[in-house]
Amino acid sequence: MRRPIVGIIGNQNLLNDQYPVTAGGLMNSEAIAEVSGALPLIIPADPRLVSVPDLMAACDGFLLTGGRPNVHPAEYGEEETAAHGAFDRARDAITLPLVRACVESGQPFLAICRGFQEVNVAMGGTLDPEIRDLPGRDNHRMPPDGTIEEKFALRHSVEFTENGVFHGLMGARQVMTNTLHGQGIRTPGARIVIDGRAPDTTAEAVYIEGAPGYALAVQWHPEWNAANDPVSRPLFTSFGAAAAEWAAGRRAPMARAS
Repeated sequence: MRRPIVGIIGNQNLLNDQYPVTAGGLMNSEAIAEVSGALPLIIPADPRLVSVPDLMAACDGFLLTGGRPNVHPAEYGEEETAAHGAFDRARDAITLPLVRACVESGQPFLAICRGFQEVNVAMGGTLDPEIRDLPGRDNHRMPPDGTIEEKFALRHSVEFTENGVFHGLMGARQVMTNTLHGQGIRTPGARIVIDGRAPDTTAEAVYIEGAPGYALAVQWHPEWNAANDPVSRPLFTSFGAAAAEWAAGRRAPMARAS
């Protein structure tokens, strides 16, 4: 029996500062292969090269990864400013319609960090360009110094809605996560349910209300230490099960607490 195929949204990068590549962090592929039990396939997120219908025909699910460039504010009706950082308009052109198509069809996706923000924008929501500048909010950005282990260390708690989707998935109301992002949800898009928040009220976990399939997104990076972390592992195992169900021709509903 073949493994389900999970398309991993790649990011544009430069190899040796000069050779253009489509890149995906190894930890994303490891999480999909070793924890989700699926075949990882890195996607060049560029409408010159791929189309949403082709991707949906080729893959059984999608991992919308993190990435340094941000969703362009024009996608949610705002002007570009220096605070919005760098952009990847080619990725915007693929991922935003891909999210909407998956929500419509029930094809499963798990979204992380930038992917979390893409899901909200795809559903009509808006973003704050720099949440650390907002009154009462914390700095969620990656620590500038330290080892990779220190950068991905658990830094704050996330509290889930009682008996909500993430409570059921994790078996706990409160968990500890890493945090490596600058932007965050300002206004939720249509059908976006904020199911988990950080202590400073930053939205950290969402799902799509009424979605016919697996449609979850988190602001932290569960791909780090996914095989061993008690918060990461349920996300990738449940996502892998949903992709396998899709591959078998069935839709897998999101888990809820009993």
